[in-house]
Amino acid sequence: MKIKTKLTLGVGLLFLLIVILSLVSAFYIHKQKSDTEKILIANYNSLDYTKNMLSALDKISSDSTQVIVFKNNLVQESKNITEIGEHDAFVSLQNHFGTFLNGKDSNAEKLIRNDLLEIMQLNMIAIVQKSDTAVATSESAISWVISLGTVCFLIAFILLFNLPGNIARPIRELTESIKQIANKNYHERVHFEGSREFEDLANSFNTMAEKLEEYQSSSLSKQLMDKKRVEMLIANMHDPVIGLDENNVINFINEEALKISGLLRSDTVGKLASEVAVNNDLLRELLRNALNGKVSEEPMKIFADNKESYFEQEIIKINIIPTGETEKREAGKVILLRNITAYKELDFAKTNFIATVSHELKTPISSLKMGTQLLRNEKFGVLNEQQKELLKSIEEDGERLLNITGELLNLSQAESGNIRFKLTDCNVSDLVKKSITNNLVIAENRQIEIITDLQTDACATINADADKTVWVLNNFITNAIKHSPADKKIIISTEKIGDKTQFSVKDFGRGIESRYHSQIFDRYFQVPEDQQNGSGLGLAISKNFIEKQGGEIGVTSRRNEGSTFYFRL
Repeated sequence: MKIKTKLTLGVGLLFLLIVILSLVSAFYIHKQKSDTEKILIANYNSLDYTKNMLSALDKISSDSTQVIVFKNNLVQESKNITEIGEHDAFVSLQNHFGTFLNGKDSNAEKLIRNDLLEIMQLNMIAIVQKSDTAVATSESAISWVISLGTVCFLIAFILLFNLPGNIARPIRELTESIKQIANKNYHERVHFEGSREFEDLANSFNTMAEKLEEYQSSSLSKQLMDKKRVEMLIANMHDPVIGLDENNVINFINEEALKISGLLRSDTVGKLASEVAVNNDLLRELLRNALNGKVSEEPMKIFADNKESYFEQEIIKINIIPTGETEKREAGKVILLRNITAYKELDFAKTNFIATVSHELKTPISSLKMGTQLLRNEKFGVLNEQQKELLKSIEEDGERLLNITGELLNLSQAESGNIRFKLTDCNVSDLVKKSITNNLVIAENRQIEIITDLQTDACATINADADKTVWVLNNFITNAIKHSPADKKIIISTEKIGDKTQFSVKDFGRGIESRYHSQIFDRYFQVPEDQQNGSGLGLAISKNFIEKQGGEIGVTSRRNEGSTFYFRL
């Protein structure tokens, strides 16, 4: 039975008995009052009237006014005849009083007294009977009140001793069980009987305990612990990390990110990144890169802790496949800044060292080259064939060393930012013609034909540094000649792509495997299968020259189908 039903039945029954007790008490009190009023009105008044008439009868002989008193009381008695036999006695009294007034019968007075005594006796008997009735009513009322009061008391007593215990005991047991659950004792169970509500509560509690026990023994608990480990790991990373959800709300940010951005954790976590970025230039730049999905290859220079630091930005997109689904869904992104300050400082040192060494080597190499030219002059003596062959080898090595030192100087200047670009309006056709002229002799020696395919207007111009652009074209053409078999051709083409002009150099050599495309413009990189007869700096310098002018550079190539190197300005 439900506790609500128990309370309703117990309190309801008690309330009903109290109502019945009140009604019974009111009924008997009203009845007692009615019986008392009957005695007073019906009998006591009649006794009073008869007493007055007896008194008046005694005084009639000496006081004639007592006749009027007698008549008045006789009239009042006529209105108050209530008992059986009282009417006959009243009629007899009335007749005898008439006879008495006429004086015809000397026994009339005696008869009148007898009638009055009879009326008094009838009312006295009635008073006794009605008094007994009132006593019986009182006794009955007392019996009912005592009975109902006893029942009410017993019910109240039962409710007082049983109901609080029935409610408090399950609550106490439930409280103890909750304490056990709080202490990770998930084996705890409760069992309540006799009350539907507490049984339902016990079932719900046991279900919760089972789920907690299952959760404790499942991998979810371990995953939560792993999550806390990851959060601690992120918080203690030396690289700044910022996590965004799919709505670009900042989920987490570690101390390093707070340090370089000058933000407070309370002002960032849980806030929309765009709102926080309004007053923070660094976060605004990071957010713009994250939303565009494009990150500059140039490191970011950030001034923090009274020093300049360099960081590489990486955007890590988080894609998940929700349970029961097959398609990936974006769940946010992580902005990672790798601190490369130490490497950048080493790179600066290396660049300065290379520039210094290259500059120092250039002079003796030039002197060496001049010396070989002087040795070829027959004024200083005639050389035999072996000496000429050796001198030629020295000249080639000197030329190669001079080219390498020149490339190293160009690279160091480009990386250090000391190189200057003179941007002017350059004619596209002139740039191509100049680069072909520079390489025409080499191409003819290798029996390679250079073909032009200029799809731009003859007067088309680009805003660029002419010398640096021609240097890049020279490098493309030289590489194409070097990697093309004899009797092949090289195609130099230009075309308009949007607001930029694309320069392309296509060869029909062995081509480059796709796995090397991302490394081809790195410093000192050379395709492993090719002859290692270069410095590996030409394409790196070309990339630097083009990107410094706001352009793009790239390559398309397939194995055994040749390569096409291009740049856009």
